[in-house]
Amino acid sequence: MTDYNLIFGAVLLFNVAVTFRASSYYKKYFPSPTDTNKNTSSDETSTEAKSSEELTPLSGENDGRDSFRDNDKEKHDADLERGGDPPVVPTSVNAASDNAANIRHAQLLRKYLIVYLLAALSDWLQGPYVYALYDAYGYSQHEIAVLFVAGFGSSMVFGSFIGGMADQCGRRKFIILFAVIYAMSCMTKHFKSFSILMVGRLLGGVATSLLFSVFEAWLIGAHASAGLMSHLGKAFSTAQYGNSIIAIVAGQIANKAANHAEFKPSAEGSGFYTGGYLGPFDVSLVALIVCGLLASALWEENYGESPAENDDDEKAKSSASGALKKAYYTTISNPDILSCGIISSLFEGSMYIFVFMWTPALTTLAKEELGDEFEGLPFGVIFSTFMVCCMAGSSIFSIAMEKLKPEQLAVTVFGVAAFAFAMIVLSASATSTFLAMNLFEMCVGMYFPSMGTMKGMIVPEDKRAAIYNLFRIPLNFIVLFSLLTDLTPRVSFILCGTMMVVATLLQIRLRTRRIGGGN
Repeated sequence: MTDYNLIFGAVLLFNVAVTFRASSYYKKYFPSPTDTNKNTSSDETSTEAKSSEELTPLSGENDGRDSFRDNDKEKHDADLERGGDPPVVPTSVNAASDNAANIRHAQLLRKYLIVYLLAALSDWLQGPYVYALYDAYGYSQHEIAVLFVAGFGSSMVFGSFIGGMADQCGRRKFIILFAVIYAMSCMTKHFKSFSILMVGRLLGGVATSLLFSVFEAWLIGAHASAGLMSHLGKAFSTAQYGNSIIAIVAGQIANKAANHAEFKPSAEGSGFYTGGYLGPFDVSLVALIVCGLLASALWEENYGESPAENDDDEKAKSSASGALKKAYYTTISNPDILSCGIISSLFEGSMYIFVFMWTPALTTLAKEELGDEFEGLPFGVIFSTFMVCCMAGSSIFSIAMEKLKPEQLAVTVFGVAAFAFAMIVLSASATSTFLAMNLFEMCVGMYFPSMGTMKGMIVPEDKRAAIYNLFRIPLNFIVLFSLLTDLTPRVSFILCGTMMVVATLLQIRLRTRRIGGGN
């Protein structure tokens, strides 16, 4: 019999260990020689600054020093023209610059996380209760499947061009639009009307496209504008870690909200319902309102601009369809961008299939092992274990990035994910299957910051949101295929493992082009 609580405790301890190793506290108490040199240089910076202030003459007390500086500058420029080496920047200056960049990045990250985590909270609150709500309304499994297919189809169709509109019109505006659209989707859940619920699913599909593209595009654009692209990996790692925490918190909040009041119509014979499974959607609605208000107040606007194309006339000539065509031709003409798109679709597609299939897979194994003694699975503990594994994965990414580039790390991530699915397929016990699933969840925690950093470097800024939404088209095809076919969990996991092997091979080629090829 699988001891899920014991595994959760072990995973939690492992997460604490790797999180501490990835934190600044580890570097503070266990500094490497490089860190020690940086700290020493940083301490010397203030002393050198004071010395330079003492040596700098007051206004009107030039003493001819400006002329000497001018002569030195002319000499330095002449040396450069003759091919001489540039002056060596003191280590203390670099340390001061690093400290200033860290402060700016911390401020930027706080602004981003406040808004992004509220958006993630709104999504996590809804997820576990969508099917349950439709079932409570009395719809058949076929009708529920139609609603789910409509949601993914909406994301695939509308998402293909809405990203280009965000690049042109402003990403912050479309993040506010995301909050409005998703809030409207939440409100439709109160109506026991198939047509209104269908509208809600269509709105939800559009909102999902924005959630998984425009937020990331804004973050990368903000880093580029602030000159903080070297900090991008840390930003994605922190966001993924926070997202996992939010998922656990959202599960607890949603559970309390769903049990807070009885599910019933507002009046006898009314089609408007309140309470029960609608509670999580109401809490999500509040989170979305706050999310939109904070994005409007805290975030600066940024656009998908390129140096050669940033004037108003060019923007006026552009259209949503034109932006989509440009994004499409850019993607298929650049092997690195195309590889990123295929790889991300394969991994995220396998992730969605895993979400659909882990419950029946573990349930079947538990029933085989326990027989009549089976009383159900502790889904709350299992889900929390998965999320802690994601947190551990994001911390492992931070540690690995000290020595590896994201292109190198991603090869390992996809290879380990393929191995995890092989274990799931071949395992005959619930314990080993659950451990393999946790291994895959750690890969999920490493994947998002790895892929986010790679896309930040590979995808052009002027078409970023549009291309990100193009990436989601094959992803939605994979999800729709899994919904519309009656595959068993084992066959589904074989499919996932195959996709991971293909992703690994594609990532090896991408790594070779970008690192081995000298790019």
